[in-house]
Amino acid sequence: QVRVVESGGGLVQPGGSLRLSCSASGSSSSLASINVMGWYRRAPGKQREMVATITAGGIPAYGGSVKGRFTISRDNANNTVYLQMNSLKPEDTAMYLCNAGSWTAMFDIWGQGTQVTVSS
Repeated sequence: QVRVVESGGGLVQPGGSLRLSCSASGSSSSLASINVMGWYRRAPGKQREMVATITAGGIPAYGGSVKGRFTISRDNANNTVYLQMNSLKPEDTAMYLCNAGSWTAMFDIWGQGTQVTVSS
């Protein structure tokens, strides 16, 4: 079974930057079956929102509210996905959750999340 662990959250001032990391672990076959990894966020009183995803082939997709400010990347050798967040705004404050999905092995794994707070 695949497990994902997030890190890198914290408190940052508006306009600042943070980089989140999500490391996946598990058997070689399970890791090789991951089709897409991504970041989602959940703010108090709001529904979960897709932030960014990236396929095994490296194709990214972004939610509309973060386009041009956030960049997702992956290090396949280390089974890690990064989210570089620039020009942060107070409305980016949320719990950021990492997801690993496979439609071939039929799993959808979530991490515990890392809190990002943007405030002066």
